[in-house]
Amino acid sequence: MSGFHEVSLPLALAIGAAGGPERMVDVVRLASGAESRNARWVQSRRRWEVGGAAMRADAAHELVAFFEARGGRRFGFRFRDPIDWRSCAPGAAIGVEDQPLGVGDGVATVFQLVKRYASGGEVAERVIRKPVSGSVVVAVNGVATEDFEVDLATGLVTFDVAPSEGAVLTAGFAFDVPVRFDADRLEMALVGNDAVRVLRAPLVEIAG
Repeated sequence: MSGFHEVSLPLALAIGAAGGPERMVDVVRLASGAESRNARWVQSRRRWEVGGAAMRADAAHELVAFFEARGGRRFGFRFRDPIDWRSCAPGAAIGVEDQPLGVGDGVATVFQLVKRYASGGEVAERVIRKPVSGSVVVAVNGVATEDFEVDLATGLVTFDVAPSEGAVLTAGFAFDVPVRFDADRLEMALVGNDAVRVLRAPLVEIAG
Protein backbone atom coordinates (compact mmCIF):
# COMPACT_ATOMS: atom_id res chain seq x y z
CA MET A 1 0.00 0.00 0.00
CA SER A 2 1.31 3.45 -0.90
CA GLY A 3 1.26 6.28 1.60
CA PHE A 4 2.84 9.48 2.76
CA HIS A 5 4.87 10.33 5.86
CA GLU A 6 4.55 13.95 7.01
CA VAL A 7 8.27 14.24 7.70
CA SER A 8 10.93 16.28 5.90
CA LEU A 9 14.22 15.17 4.45
CA PRO A 10 16.71 16.96 6.75
CA LEU A 11 18.01 20.11 5.05
CA ALA A 12 21.60 19.10 5.73
CA LEU A 13 21.07 16.02 3.55
CA ALA A 14 19.63 18.09 0.71
CA ILE A 15 22.70 20.30 0.28
CA GLY A 16 23.95 19.94 -3.26
CA ALA A 17 20.65 18.58 -4.59
CA ALA A 18 20.39 19.14 -8.34
CA GLY A 19 17.16 19.17 -10.29
CA GLY A 20 14.02 21.10 -11.11
CA PRO A 21 10.77 20.95 -13.10
CA GLU A 22 10.18 18.68 -16.07
CA ARG A 23 7.37 18.51 -18.63
CA MET A 24 6.13 15.63 -20.77
CA VAL A 25 5.46 16.78 -24.33
CA ASP A 26 4.96 14.53 -27.35
CA VAL A 27 6.59 16.06 -30.44
CA VAL A 28 5.66 14.68 -33.88
CA ARG A 29 7.29 16.02 -37.04
CA LEU A 30 4.78 16.22 -39.88
CA ALA A 31 5.50 15.59 -43.56
CA SER A 32 5.37 19.34 -44.15
CA GLY A 33 8.27 19.81 -41.74
CA ALA A 34 6.06 21.45 -39.11
CA GLU A 35 5.77 19.98 -35.64
CA SER A 36 2.73 18.85 -33.68
CA ARG A 37 3.29 19.22 -29.93
CA ASN A 38 0.95 17.82 -27.29
CA ALA A 39 1.42 18.20 -23.54
CA ARG A 40 0.73 14.94 -21.71
CA TRP A 41 0.89 16.52 -18.25
CA VAL A 42 -1.26 19.43 -17.08
CA GLN A 43 1.39 20.47 -14.56
CA SER A 44 5.12 19.98 -14.44
CA ARG A 45 6.73 17.40 -12.18
CA ARG A 46 10.02 17.91 -10.40
CA ARG A 47 13.01 15.64 -9.99
CA TRP A 48 16.21 15.95 -7.99
CA GLU A 49 19.40 14.05 -7.35
CA VAL A 50 20.42 14.31 -3.71
CA GLY A 51 24.10 13.98 -2.99
CA GLY A 52 27.19 14.56 -5.04
CA ALA A 53 29.11 16.34 -2.30
CA ALA A 54 30.95 14.36 0.33
CA MET A 55 29.32 14.20 3.76
CA ARG A 56 30.35 12.99 7.17
CA ALA A 57 29.66 9.34 7.93
CA ASP A 58 27.08 10.22 10.58
CA ALA A 59 25.10 12.29 8.03
CA ALA A 60 25.26 9.40 5.57
CA HIS A 61 23.98 7.12 8.30
CA GLU A 62 21.07 9.52 8.84
CA LEU A 63 20.24 9.34 5.12
CA VAL A 64 20.31 5.54 5.23
CA ALA A 65 17.96 5.59 8.23
CA PHE A 66 15.62 8.00 6.41
CA PHE A 67 15.62 5.77 3.30
CA GLU A 68 14.93 2.65 5.34
CA ALA A 69 12.13 4.28 7.35
CA ARG A 70 10.42 5.37 4.11
CA GLY A 71 10.67 1.84 2.73
CA GLY A 72 12.67 3.03 -0.26
CA ARG A 73 10.14 4.10 -2.90
CA ARG A 74 7.12 3.02 -0.83
CA PHE A 75 6.34 6.12 1.25
CA GLY A 76 6.42 9.75 0.21
CA PHE A 77 7.83 12.58 2.31
CA ARG A 78 8.46 16.32 2.28
CA PHE A 79 11.39 17.91 0.48
CA ARG A 80 12.47 21.57 0.50
CA ASP A 81 13.32 22.69 -3.03
CA PRO A 82 16.54 24.70 -2.53
CA ILE A 83 15.48 27.26 -5.16
CA ASP A 84 11.66 27.40 -5.24
CA TRP A 85 10.08 27.11 -1.79
CA ARG A 86 8.17 30.35 -1.18
CA SER A 87 5.19 32.21 -2.63
CA CYS A 88 7.44 35.15 -3.48
CA ALA A 89 10.70 35.73 -5.32
CA PRO A 90 13.85 34.44 -3.56
CA GLY A 91 14.97 37.92 -2.49
CA ALA A 92 11.58 39.05 -1.17
CA ALA A 93 9.68 38.47 2.06
CA ILE A 94 6.49 36.40 2.15
CA GLY A 95 3.46 38.70 1.94
CA VAL A 96 -0.31 38.33 2.13
CA GLU A 97 -0.77 39.34 -1.52
CA ASP A 98 1.88 37.11 -3.07
CA GLN A 99 -0.48 34.66 -4.77
CA PRO A 100 -4.17 34.52 -5.73
CA LEU A 101 -6.29 32.27 -3.55
CA GLY A 102 -9.69 32.80 -5.13
CA VAL A 103 -12.74 35.05 -5.28
CA GLY A 104 -15.47 34.86 -2.68
CA ASP A 105 -19.04 33.97 -3.62
CA GLY A 106 -20.63 34.26 -0.17
CA VAL A 107 -20.95 30.46 0.09
CA ALA A 108 -17.57 28.74 -0.37
CA THR A 109 -15.25 28.58 2.63
CA VAL A 110 -12.50 26.26 1.30
CA PHE A 111 -9.81 27.36 -1.17
CA GLN A 112 -6.66 25.66 -2.50
CA LEU A 113 -3.23 27.25 -2.17
CA VAL A 114 -1.60 27.76 -5.57
CA LYS A 115 1.49 29.40 -6.98
CA ARG A 116 1.48 31.07 -10.38
CA TYR A 117 4.43 31.37 -12.75
CA ALA A 118 4.05 34.14 -15.34
CA SER A 119 6.22 34.86 -18.36
CA GLY A 120 5.55 36.46 -21.73
CA GLY A 121 1.87 36.85 -21.07
CA GLU A 122 1.40 33.16 -20.22
CA VAL A 123 0.65 31.82 -16.74
CA ALA A 124 1.18 28.33 -15.33
CA GLU A 125 -0.56 27.45 -12.09
CA ARG A 126 0.85 25.00 -9.57
CA VAL A 127 -1.16 23.43 -6.76
CA ILE A 128 0.58 23.74 -3.39
CA ARG A 129 -0.24 20.76 -1.17
CA LYS A 130 2.43 20.92 1.53
CA PRO A 131 2.62 24.40 3.10
CA VAL A 132 5.03 24.88 5.99
CA SER A 133 3.53 25.18 9.46
CA GLY A 134 3.22 28.77 10.66
CA SER A 135 4.12 30.29 7.30
CA VAL A 136 0.69 30.81 5.71
CA VAL A 137 -0.72 34.35 5.71
CA VAL A 138 -4.00 35.33 4.07
CA ALA A 139 -5.74 38.55 3.05
CA VAL A 140 -9.27 39.49 1.99
CA ASN A 141 -9.31 42.47 -0.36
CA GLY A 142 -5.74 43.23 0.66
CA VAL A 143 -6.43 43.20 4.40
CA ALA A 144 -4.70 40.48 6.44
CA THR A 145 -6.97 38.13 8.35
CA GLU A 146 -6.46 35.37 10.90
CA ASP A 147 -9.97 33.97 10.56
CA PHE A 148 -8.90 30.82 8.73
CA GLU A 149 -7.28 27.43 9.18
CA VAL A 150 -4.90 25.68 6.80
CA ASP A 151 -4.53 21.93 6.31
CA LEU A 152 -0.79 21.29 6.17
CA ALA A 153 -1.33 17.93 4.46
CA THR A 154 -3.40 19.25 1.54
CA GLY A 155 -2.85 23.01 1.26
CA LEU A 156 -6.57 23.72 1.69
CA VAL A 157 -7.43 27.01 3.41
CA THR A 158 -10.76 27.08 5.27
CA PHE A 159 -12.25 30.42 6.30
CA ASP A 160 -14.28 30.66 9.50
CA VAL A 161 -16.96 32.54 7.54
CA ALA A 162 -17.48 32.42 3.78
CA PRO A 163 -15.87 35.47 2.14
CA SER A 164 -18.42 37.84 0.64
CA GLU A 165 -19.27 37.73 -3.06
CA GLY A 166 -16.53 39.32 -5.14
CA ALA A 167 -13.99 39.44 -2.29
CA VAL A 168 -10.44 39.01 -3.62
CA LEU A 169 -8.54 36.39 -1.63
CA THR A 170 -4.74 36.20 -1.63
CA ALA A 171 -2.09 34.30 0.31
CA GLY A 172 1.61 34.00 1.06
CA PHE A 173 3.42 30.90 2.28
CA ALA A 174 6.47 28.70 2.39
CA PHE A 175 6.06 25.18 1.10
CA ASP A 176 7.62 21.77 0.70
CA VAL A 177 7.26 19.38 -2.23
CA PRO A 178 5.77 15.89 -1.77
CA VAL A 179 8.34 13.43 -3.14
CA ARG A 180 9.49 9.85 -2.89
CA PHE A 181 12.77 8.12 -3.59
CA ASP A 182 12.93 7.04 -7.23
CA ALA A 183 15.31 4.12 -6.77
CA ASP A 184 15.22 0.89 -4.83
CA ARG A 185 18.72 1.39 -3.48
CA LEU A 186 21.06 4.15 -2.38
CA GLU A 187 24.47 4.27 -4.00
CA MET A 188 27.20 5.49 -1.65
CA ALA A 189 30.98 5.26 -1.44
CA LEU A 190 33.48 5.76 1.37
CA VAL A 191 35.95 8.42 0.22
CA GLY A 192 37.84 9.04 3.46
CA ASN A 193 38.16 8.02 7.08
CA ASP A 194 34.93 9.84 7.96
CA ALA A 195 33.63 10.94 4.57
CA VAL A 196 30.98 9.36 2.36
CA ARG A 197 29.86 10.42 -1.11
CA VAL A 198 26.27 9.73 -2.13
CA LEU A 199 26.58 8.63 -5.74
CA ARG A 200 22.86 8.38 -6.49
CA ALA A 201 19.73 9.16 -4.45
CA PRO A 202 17.05 10.36 -6.89
CA LEU A 203 13.80 12.01 -5.76
CA VAL A 204 10.63 12.52 -7.82
CA GLU A 205 7.59 14.69 -7.08
CA ILE A 206 4.31 12.88 -6.36
CA ALA A 207 0.71 13.95 -5.92
CA GLY A 208 1.02 13.78 -2.13
